[in-house]
Amino acid sequence: MNGLIPQAFIDELIARTDVIEIIGSRISLKKAGREYKAVCPFHDEKTPSFTVSPHKGFYHCFGCGAHGTAIAFLMNYENLGFVDAVEALAEIHGLEIPTTKNERNSSQSAVLYDLLSEADQLYRAALRKNSVAVDYLKNRGIDGETAGRFGIGYAPDAWDTALKGLGGNDRRNKDLIEAGLVIRNEQGRQYDRFRDRIMFPIRDPRGRIIGFGGRLLNNGEPKYLNSPETPVFHKGRALYGLYEARHIGQKNSQPDAKNASAPVLVVEGYLDVASLTQHGISPAVATLGTATTPAHIRQLTRLTDSIIFCFDGDRAGKAAAWKAMEAVLPHAGDKVDLKFLLLPEGEDPDSLLRSRGTNYFLDLIDQATPLSDFLLGELSNRIDLSSTDGRSRLATLTKPLFNRLPTGVYRELLLTQLAEQVGLSKERLEGLLIEEPQTASRLERIPQTHASQNSPAVSDVEQRSPLIRKAIELILHHPEAGMALDNIPALTKVNQPGSALLRQLLDVVTKNTGITTAGLLERFRNDPEGQYLGRLVTVQPLDDGEAVPQVLKDSLERIVENYQKERLGALLAKGSLLEHQERMELEELLRKKPNKH
Repeated sequence: MNGLIPQAFIDELIARTDVIEIIGSRISLKKAGREYKAVCPFHDEKTPSFTVSPHKGFYHCFGCGAHGTAIAFLMNYENLGFVDAVEALAEIHGLEIPTTKNERNSSQSAVLYDLLSEADQLYRAALRKNSVAVDYLKNRGIDGETAGRFGIGYAPDAWDTALKGLGGNDRRNKDLIEAGLVIRNEQGRQYDRFRDRIMFPIRDPRGRIIGFGGRLLNNGEPKYLNSPETPVFHKGRALYGLYEARHIGQKNSQPDAKNASAPVLVVEGYLDVASLTQHGISPAVATLGTATTPAHIRQLTRLTDSIIFCFDGDRAGKAAAWKAMEAVLPHAGDKVDLKFLLLPEGEDPDSLLRSRGTNYFLDLIDQATPLSDFLLGELSNRIDLSSTDGRSRLATLTKPLFNRLPTGVYRELLLTQLAEQVGLSKERLEGLLIEEPQTASRLERIPQTHASQNSPAVSDVEQRSPLIRKAIELILHHPEAGMALDNIPALTKVNQPGSALLRQLLDVVTKNTGITTAGLLERFRNDPEGQYLGRLVTVQPLDDGEAVPQVLKDSLERIVENYQKERLGALLAKGSLLEHQERMELEELLRKKPNKH
């Protein structure tokens, strides 16, 4: 088990995953024999030392030592936790991460999911009963089908709708507070957080409601109110409409639409998402009153290869667009097309669609500005490029942005474009902008997913016999060879450095038919031996091919035989000092001895 995720599920996930597809969709890989090579994404280098083995399912950099499976790559490259990386792979394969029934029932998060789902039904029912709220949505151009698709509801203008409808005892009321539905003030009074608001349920990628956004029906402040941070809701990671976007698909359903395949639009408001979808411009998502974050970008790049950030043309909208640009820089030049669309000042997608129509908005989408032009254009607008001071200022402002770009063709082309504007040679400008490699500090930022404070002592590793090391290498590189063993030699009584690890590996491969090298590495992710295996997997054993099963069997037999000889000599040397248990062991070894020669 890793947390609440069954090990069998992780085994299946690794077996299904094409490591080339996962890594190749994020960095440029080139085939080199049976493997693939690339410039390492984890440290600065000019000569590719990053290799990926498709048949074994792992990567390794000979320059900085980074290595691991597809899960480890996602953790390192996208700065994900283990569970988030597993969820990302599960989403790609359309799999739901299982948990045991008892664990699910005992999980406080599950309690909150259930409670938020009940609140969703409560708010939906309240909308059907309130004609004023229904008329508000109609006046905003939202029809019943769209309201139903997004689960739009209404929180009545009362202090205790959720308290009465969902509470009832201290335990339930406490859960309501933890879910962000109820507030307890300093005087101990409890009351509903959402009152007289159109309610927009916010879902995670699996469709579970994690929070709400409420739009005030009448005048007042704040106009929009989101759920607070809770154990299941984190504004910096959540996107409104993401779940619906995954199910709407990328095809533009508007009959007279000009775009056969639309990008994902990132907008600012809940009603913007609903209105765009109703007009056939989908998928669309909205941030929740926060700046676009790297976590948002990771989720979007799993969904699409084209993103347009669409914000209002006022000062706040331009600031939001700039922050979004900073967040997407590490993805520039990847397989994701990134553009920006600033609407006329005073307009938002909802108002433009209602006043100008779908085709007008599609024309604006066609005119969206590519990331490179947006970056240089916004900088140029702030600076007088006709002066030396201005051009120098442009280079200074651009430096921290350029150093967030991944190395590659995109950065080179953008550098050339900037050099023309500044009036310097590309080589001279590159020397001024691009920071010198800081290999040590870069490595410090790489999560050491296989490291452990309890890793095997160097002396223990060095003492492992060549035979034991060879057997471990063979099983690690060729798990099928361990599965093919008819009779495994009796290793239970072998007590030498590495013998316990060897027994563990044999136990795993014999009980898990089909497990891969990558699967074995994940099995030992949290084991002190994981770091040792991570190093061994980068070295190809001399024995390969059809001979491996026999070589492995011979190695195991020799390990047992050599240990028995060493043990026999040690016991004989003790002579009359043997204890009872040792005498019994000696007799057994002497009985076996003739059969070994």
